[in-house]
Amino acid sequence: MNITYKTIKDIPIDMVVALYNASTLGERRPVDDIQRMRAMFQHANLIVSAWDGDKLVGIARSLSDFAFCTYLSDLAVDTAYQQKGIGKELIRRTQSLGGKATIYLFSAPAAVEYYPKIGFSQGDGFILRPDENLV
Repeated sequence: MNITYKTIKDIPIDMVVALYNASTLGERRPVDDIQRMRAMFQHANLIVSAWDGDKLVGIARSLSDFAFCTYLSDLAVDTAYQQKGIGKELIRRTQSLGGKATIYLFSAPAAVEYYPKIGFSQGDGFILRPDENLV
């Protein structure tokens, strides 16, 4: 297995959706809404991808100001390629490209124990969903 890493944004959306479905992230992302998925990638400003030949096997999609914070919104690795260090390398490269920014993320329930094992500390966070209003 020879994994290469790229920082390109123009990955075909059908490849992205296939990866999300193969990684289980598709359970928590709007993979059936291609326009929304396309917008998620068009507006992200830091994308690192992992490739096995011409097959997309991992991706880290982030929003960063490259100075204070980087929100790592999606980390997906094809289940057939997990536990091979690909996710860690995607995060490492995201951190390197993010300048002095701190990486923030929300963990999928199945990965809550993973992030502390690789060096993340747990913090406090809050969310306001699009269908919720401030009171």
